[in-house]
Amino acid sequence: MIKIFDSHAHYDDESFDKDRDNVIKEIKENGVIGVLNCGASLKSSQDSINLANKYDFFYAAVGIHPEHANEFNEEVLQKIKNLALSKKVKAIGEIGLDYYYEENPKREIQKYVFKAQMNLAKELKLPVVIHDREAHEDTLNILKEFPDVTGVIHCFSGSVEFAKECLKLGYYIGFTGVVTFKNAKKIVEVAKEVPMDKILVETDCPYMTPVPFRGKRNKSDYIKYIIEKISEIKGISQEEISQITINNVKNMLKLDKK
Repeated sequence: MIKIFDSHAHYDDESFDKDRDNVIKEIKENGVIGVLNCGASLKSSQDSINLANKYDFFYAAVGIHPEHANEFNEEVLQKIKNLALSKKVKAIGEIGLDYYYEENPKREIQKYVFKAQMNLAKELKLPVVIHDREAHEDTLNILKEFPDVTGVIHCFSGSVEFAKECLKLGYYIGFTGVVTFKNAKKIVEVAKEVPMDKILVETDCPYMTPVPFRGKRNKSDYIKYIIEKISEIKGISQEEISQITINNVKNMLKLDKK
């Protein structure tokens, strides 16, 4: 059985409310040895910590997602900082920019909130989980302002050139089920170019479900289909990719390698 560390999940999502404990038990039985559950708001950051405290193989990231940037102020920043001091919090995230939806907060507000949380990551010496949708240039410019901070560009959606710029800054590249889609030529090209020591695998569950379950609720053991696809792209065994991606996420989160 392939071992899996899901570097980005949202098990606090309401779609798991009816069977959360059963799903988490199931993924553990199916080879999932680690999950980073990522916050998007104050509530989901606290919920992520609660999950990490309940399940030994769960860890938490805390932060304000760009969609919720209007909720951000100094008080919220202080609360995120306090949450980040919890023992099982290993990253600040997910944070970043999302220019896809017109109803999202104004770009200047998103950038301000992103920078404030990058500063927090720098202060606490924690990695970041970056959300970047239709905002590659502004995202890269802000990453460059914080050379002491690294982390992962989650659910990577940019070009090979953008990936190379992120790699130069020390970032990992997160691959979701999108890499298994028939029309996903761009992300396959990125996967060919990104060195194995910078690849992370993730679900973003309940979203981004890989083929053959596309359209259904995602869960961490489905990462085996992402590993299969990366194995095909890279010409490396699935077992090797499993081990390398586990080592990569443990490096990023500063976890014990045992």
